Amino acid sequence: MKLKDKVVAITGAGQGLGRAMAVHLAKEGARIAVIDLNQEHMDETKRQVEAAGSSARTYLCNVANEEQVEQTFAAIASDMGGLHGLINNAGILRDGLMVKAKDGEVKKMTLAQWQMVIDVNLTGVFLCGREAAVQMINGGEGGCIINISSIARAGNFGQTNYSAAKAGVAAMAVTWAKELARYGIRANAIAPGFIATEMTASMPPEALEKICKGIPANRMGTPDEIADAAVFLLANDYMSGRIVEVDGGLRL
Repeated sequence: MKLKDKVVAITGAGQGLGRAMAVHLAKEGARIAVIDLNQEHMDETKRQVEAAGSSARTYLCNVANEEQVEQTFAAIASDMGGLHGLINNAGILRDGLMVKAKDGEVKKMTLAQWQMVIDVNLTGVFLCGREAAVQMINGGEGGCIINISSIARAGNFGQTNYSAAKAGVAAMAVTWAKELARYGIRANAIAPGFIATEMTASMPPEALEKICKGIPANRMGTPDEIADAAVFLLANDYMSGRIVEVDGGLRL
């Protein structure tokens, strides 16, 4: 896919990985549909996209709400003249052990902790992927969907909910690659390792140091390195049904 003038929607694009991917794609000439729940953050991403030489429109949307997602993707196609790419990046954390026994008491991960993560990180990806595919089929030009998974999809301590969702979005990408190929639509996933974002910046320095020692590259990744992978997957028309791990060798 030649990215110049193509329309790419990015969920969770108000900050972090989403913003980095928006700016990188803008430098390639793509026009960006910025989707998030924070208008102020989206406005800053739009400003950076324009500074990079392209254009953007912002869309307030809760990706776990079916009606909002349907309306948002219909609006994107109408406002921007079509849809050629989607990066399913929006996600939340509600970490905790499934059960924890201490001093004779057993505490449990609540159903609310489970459901909130599944609603946004898994159901939200399904809803956005589905509606993006509808618009791509209607547009008749094909396209590409990228789901942001995680190396945690293999299972990670204290992340039953998150790991399950990230395994699910990786599996969905492979499934969609098979189902949507007939329409000229590709699907892939990116599984980042530990990336230096606003979220990790709040962690204690000693915890960050311990994490980095376990990474063969001896450092955390950057949002720009994830963005580079997204640009590659969107641009390469023979890449489909693959999960690309960008993790500094952590899971070699």
